Amino acid sequence: MKILLLGKNGQVGWELQRSLAPLGDLVALDRHSTDFCGDLANLDGIRETVQKVRPQVIVNAAAYTAVDKAESDAATAHIINAQAPAVLGEAASAAGAWLLHYSTDYVFDGSGDKPREETDPTGPLSVYGRTKLEGEQRIAAVCPQHLILRTSWVYAARGGNFAKTMLRLAAERERLSVVDDQFGAPTGADLLADVSAHMLRSALAGPATGFAGIYHVAAAGETSWHGYARFVLDCAAKGGRALKASAGAVDPVATSAFPTPAVRPHNSRLNTAKLRGAFGLQLPAWQQGVARMLAEIT
Repeated sequence: MKILLLGKNGQVGWELQRSLAPLGDLVALDRHSTDFCGDLANLDGIRETVQKVRPQVIVNAAAYTAVDKAESDAATAHIINAQAPAVLGEAASAAGAWLLHYSTDYVFDGSGDKPREETDPTGPLSVYGRTKLEGEQRIAAVCPQHLILRTSWVYAARGGNFAKTMLRLAAERERLSVVDDQFGAPTGADLLADVSAHMLRSALAGPATGFAGIYHVAAAGETSWHGYARFVLDCAAKGGRALKASAGAVDPVATSAFPTPAVRPHNSRLNTAKLRGAFGLQLPAWQQGVARMLAEIT
């Protein structure tokens, strides 16, 4: 079996190179690849890549993820997050391939305090959220064999992340201020990659479209960015890391204290019951993944 992976060097894409390898022959691309086009801004090139590779599975881990920049660069965000997924959906359908695509909690309006289900009304607050929602809709309209995974607060040991920023600031300052009115579950790229591989294996072995649809994937539990920061600093202190600011020196503040071009949802909680029931998977507590990541980077 041949698998086409787009976005190989992103946080999730990097982990997917590991998790997908046992499933088949992996062709992994990014926007700088030269053998085949992996640049989602090049719609004709992406279409031609699928035609030449002829994969049984396409995994799209590439996206326009600069949430604030998208507010002033809506045209590019639309090409990459909405038009390119549509092209991939059409190409996958023509090839009889499965398409696994990643989406976001930003498709919701962030209201309330209950974890959102896949069938709940959407209402994106930003260009990023609107383009990601359109990408979902366009895939579903043209590709029967699709798996769309909505997730939130993704981190990885590789590259920059919130935890690394907190550790850097805590080494420089005696007190920190962190938002405490946005809630979600920090979700590791490694967890997303492993869940994706399990889902694809089940989908390929099952009825043609038996598992197709949208699924929410996030680590278990919930916290605020403030709670996340305190957990990170507490773990670091217990590990013997020298910091000026302790977990108790993290002050809670409202989102309004840090104005941004794009509006962030206050409620990023995702209900994962559909995923767990359909695929028989258990999602570990968010603290488990974050502690493991911290042990790897410190």
